[in-house]
Amino acid sequence: MSTRPEAREYLRKVGEQADADIELAEAALMLAVLDRPSGDLDSYRRHLTELAEDVAGRVPPGGEDDVAARVAALRETLVNRYGYQGDTQTYEDLQNANLMGVIDRRRGLPVALGIIFLHVARLREWDAEGLNFPGHFLVRLEAAGGRIIVDPFRKALECGAVELRDLLKATAGADAELEPEHYAPVDNRSILLRLQNNIKLRHLRANQINKALDVLEDMLLFAPKEPTLWRETGLLRAHFGNLNAAIAALETFMDMAGDDPAQHQTAVIIQQLRNRLN
Repeated sequence: MSTRPEAREYLRKVGEQADADIELAEAALMLAVLDRPSGDLDSYRRHLTELAEDVAGRVPPGGEDDVAARVAALRETLVNRYGYQGDTQTYEDLQNANLMGVIDRRRGLPVALGIIFLHVARLREWDAEGLNFPGHFLVRLEAAGGRIIVDPFRKALECGAVELRDLLKATAGADAELEPEHYAPVDNRSILLRLQNNIKLRHLRANQINKALDVLEDMLLFAPKEPTLWRETGLLRAHFGNLNAAIAALETFMDMAGDDPAQHQTAVIIQQLRNRLN
């Protein structure tokens, strides 16, 4: 069991780590603790370890370096035995982005399921990475020169060019076309941001601005060098009348933003907030 203060301290340390040193699933569990501090973290950690052990037993002799055998082992364990799949019926449920909730229900959002797939694969020391695909998180595995992209949300469906094009058009519009950046790997911090962004957006759509601000401030713990988070945080702090804190956050954005086109507008907002203080 872990408390919210303990989870926040862990995430603050993640914010100081190099991306390669981030333990993706552990960080996601700590984010889950912020919503469910009574959860038994050790049981969830054991479950993730058991998944990796089960996967190892499903790779046929001599098949360890065969990417198709790796994908088949992941699918057989996570999907067929344990029932992990996307939640198509209650997609907006916040538990779909809470790793403890996902493990309890065996249902989740693409990125939450992707974190489990990545964690299990990496425990096996397999080459696995999330992709920068718009609107839908995908995982790519590679071995001995072979590559396979799978969709954890759709029961580890293998995605070739046709499936990827159809998925892109479904999420980004009929005119969208596959681009090289859609195949680019995303780092661990970006995956965690993507996970939490789902929660933030759901709170905003529900007009729960205070909860959205809480999520943003939690995101800043593990991604303190992300300029857009400081800007969003500053704007929401201003919404609640926390003017000094809002100005501080917006000034941090200005210091980090470089050539961001939002700089001019942000400078205007800062001046307006200072005028309200005087």
